[in-house]
Amino acid sequence: MQIAKNAVVAIDYTLRDSDGEVIDASPEGQPLQYVHGAGNIIPGLENALEGKAAGEDVEVTVPPEEAYGDRDDRLQQDVPKSMFEGVDNVETGMRFQAQTQNGTQIVTVAAVSGDSVTVDANHPLAGQTLNFKVKVSDVREASDQEIENGQVNE
Repeated sequence: MQIAKNAVVAIDYTLRDSDGEVIDASPEGQPLQYVHGAGNIIPGLENALEGKAAGEDVEVTVPPEEAYGDRDDRLQQDVPKSMFEGVDNVETGMRFQAQTQNGTQIVTVAAVSGDSVTVDANHPLAGQTLNFKVKVSDVREASDQEIENGQVNE
């Protein structure tokens, strides 16, 4: 079976940045499973996998606009440290859920200076070109429930 909309796909992958450093990889023997066409993986990778079958290897370079988008400096802002109620020591790299006018958003602490904290709502991989090496380990038809939920039933 070939990868197409509403197929359940299992892939083993390694993700590297432009310098060749490994950013992420599927754990050995635990392929990532997703419903193809449900928006569960970045568009550039999903498009590259379309039409592939179990056993195929795929290498693809995904530009930011087909991954997590370009960095947007407007998504950084300084907030008072007092907003981190209950957190004793706010440090760079910490991630928090923030309530915004657009709903809940994940923010990363970019800097801490005195009583001010700079938070960044950009995805950590925004602005980066991503290099995937993928092995398609399985492709099957999704169940009606998997199609409805857009998630794989385990």
